[in-house]
Amino acid sequence: MLRGSPERELAAWWEAEAVAATKAQAAKEQVRVDPGAAGEPERKAGEEQPKEPAPAPPCAAEEGDARIPPRPPPTLPVSLAKPEPASGLCPHGKSRIKGRSCKRSSGQPDEYCSLRPVTVDSSKARTSLDALKISIRQLKWKEFPFGRRLPCDIYWHGVSFHDNDIFSGQVNKFPGMTEMVRKITLSRAVRIMQNLFPEEYNFYPRSWILPDEFQLFVAQVRMVKDGDPSWKPTFIVKPDSGCQGDGIYLIKDPSDIRLSGTLQSRPAVVQEYICKPLLIDKLKFDIRLYVLLKSLEPLEIYIAKDGLSRFCTEPYQEPNPKNLHHIFMHLTNYSLNVHSGNFVHSDSTSTGSKRTFSSILYRLSSKGVDIKKIWSDIISLVIKTVIALTPELKVFYQSDIPAGRPGPTCFQILGFDILLMKNLKPILLEVNANPSMRIEHEQELSPGVFENVPSLVDEEVKVAVIRDTLRLMDPLKKKRESQSQLLGKSLASKENPPHSDLASTSQGNANPDAHLPSICLKQVFPKYAKQFNYLRLVDRMANLFIRFLGIKGTMKLGPTGFRTFIRSCKLSSSSLSMAAVDILYIDITRRWNSMTMDQRDSGMCLQAFVEAFFYLAQRKFKMLPLHEQVASLIDLCEYHLSLLDEKRLVCGRSGTSSGSRLQPSGTPQEAAPPAPPAEGRPQPCTDGAHKVSHSRHTLS
Repeated sequence: MLRGSPERELAAWWEAEAVAATKAQAAKEQVRVDPGAAGEPERKAGEEQPKEPAPAPPCAAEEGDARIPPRPPPTLPVSLAKPEPASGLCPHGKSRIKGRSCKRSSGQPDEYCSLRPVTVDSSKARTSLDALKISIRQLKWKEFPFGRRLPCDIYWHGVSFHDNDIFSGQVNKFPGMTEMVRKITLSRAVRIMQNLFPEEYNFYPRSWILPDEFQLFVAQVRMVKDGDPSWKPTFIVKPDSGCQGDGIYLIKDPSDIRLSGTLQSRPAVVQEYICKPLLIDKLKFDIRLYVLLKSLEPLEIYIAKDGLSRFCTEPYQEPNPKNLHHIFMHLTNYSLNVHSGNFVHSDSTSTGSKRTFSSILYRLSSKGVDIKKIWSDIISLVIKTVIALTPELKVFYQSDIPAGRPGPTCFQILGFDILLMKNLKPILLEVNANPSMRIEHEQELSPGVFENVPSLVDEEVKVAVIRDTLRLMDPLKKKRESQSQLLGKSLASKENPPHSDLASTSQGNANPDAHLPSICLKQVFPKYAKQFNYLRLVDRMANLFIRFLGIKGTMKLGPTGFRTFIRSCKLSSSSLSMAAVDILYIDITRRWNSMTMDQRDSGMCLQAFVEAFFYLAQRKFKMLPLHEQVASLIDLCEYHLSLLDEKRLVCGRSGTSSGSRLQPSGTPQEAAPPAPPAEGRPQPCTDGAHKVSHSRHTLS
């Protein structure tokens, strides 16, 4: 549950949004914007305007432009409207200059010149294309379905971030996210946090990585059974690279794992199976929640106020040797259950094999269940999971978009699959980097004949998530708001009473999203940062790791960088010589390189660095719990590095070189004089043990 979170706020959120959305579904349908009618109000408002078309903006007829008209400029009453100027002229009859806004004779910006529409490249959207098109039409933005020669504001990719041709704008994928949420990598990231904060990370089932930890798995299961003969567990085996339920199976004993060569070619994770899930209509179900990671630095997380509940299609029974293979009973994957003869397609949000999460919460609330606590626990689970993932994401980011080089900023929608236990505790099943955004389903019309038909439940949730993600990432939002404020002030200053209708027009223009529903994404971080910042120890270790990487774009720390880290932080001593440091580096690096499939670079990966850091912390602060040992060592390292930075700052100010200039605080460049290539320039920690400024890389 949120540490000290305001439950009144969560209650207000649920009562105002989720309950209202379920109880007033018909009203919500009326609010939904008809894609085919988008822009109709503007056409009506413009009937009194001159019929001559407005001047086309530069490059408006570019190849690949979508056929969605840009938003027309704010309309004025006939009494005040000026005649439309000739093409290429501003409203005041002056010639337009590319890249400059029109100025009035008084020198003030023209209140009546509208901003260009936001441009979206959807050429690589894939399965999310339909929902994306609807969202763009509702926002009245401009889509480029076949790409564009000039840069776009937003690039929407269906699967991967990688695109060497994007040097600006925003991309809806983070580099490395797909690798980070794979089952093995996610398990390792959460395990590090479980070692530091076992009680805070008990929402993730105990996991073992196969084949590396097979013997450990067998030994630990045997040990527990010897201590408690009545313990009869069930385990679920998930292939690391599997998706949509492919290759998943249940076992009762480690000897049942299929070892016939498949684990070597296809590693897997084996987890304790949750035997007592919450049931509705005697069916097991899970929850797909959509989480927007808006930026890494600063960390910004949003959670959609509604999600999907995917149901099994066979009544649930606790696992036994006879029903272990009943996938429609135990696995909630939509891609599996949709092929069951019992799958129910429904246009209602509260019935069928796929429903809205809000309908489930409303049903639980009617039975007296504490909905506030469920939401509080889910928010906590999401924030803690993202905190576990972000350290290595930062390493991936600086590898693909090194500081000082052109590149886009990133955001991403993640799909969190969560299971509610019978006691209503949420359990994290997995995180999806590319959650399906399809708003249609495949329906069998006759044996062997299928047709894609619209899914109103999917459209209800997914279009809102994509549309409101775009609204939050709108690069022109600030300009549009400032323009609306200028327009409002200018019109408000006019004291002529007959122009009251003009004032009402300005109020409509002040909020260009007035025709849209309220944003369905709720910020949970940094809103609840105070409750969770103490968990960000690995994040601070990652900043140390990135500082000493040396070569821009690499992801592994070399032996020279590791030695420089030890010397700069003054961690060597009579009991830990530099020779012992070299041996530590070799041993840990060799073991981790043998476990990971990524052999792109030689050296120490972040997780190996974390293990070495744990070892150093335990040596130096022996009598403290592990998380306090690690926090104390991080404080010590940041202290010595801040002294080192201060010393270099003083040397730089002394002007040792006439061509050397210090960069302002917060820039990613290094100060002169020249420093060893393994060191960066983070700023000193400014708020004790809980935060370090990440100035070397501004990650968005």
